[in-house]
Amino acid sequence: MTPAEAALWEKLRNKQFHGLKFNPQHSIGNYIVDFYCAHPRLVIEVDGEVHSESEQKAKDSHRDENLIDMDYIVLRFTNEEVLNNIDQVLKRIENII
Repeated sequence: MTPAEAALWEKLRNKQFHGLKFNPQHSIGNYIVDFYCAHPRLVIEVDGEVHSESEQKAKDSHRDENLIDMDYIVLRFTNEEVLNNIDQVLKRIENII
C-alpha cells in the first residue's frame, strides 16, 4: 500500500467506518481495486501522480465506466486529498453510503 492507501485503510479497516466491511486490493473481473465495500457495491481508488497524466486519465475513465456498467459506485481520491484532508474524504464516502 502507498502511504495514502495505508492512511485510508486505517480509517476503513475492521468495520470501524459505519460498521461496513471494506476489503483492500479487491479483485473485480479483470481489475484490482484499492478498496471495495460490498454494500453498497462501492469501489474506492486512491490515485498518485501518474493518474494525472492524460494517457492514464483515459485508462482510468475507461475502467470507471466498465465498473459503473457492472453496477459499482466508483470514488476516486488523490493521494493529497487522503493525506491532507482525510476527514473530507471520509465525508464523501459517508455521503455515498
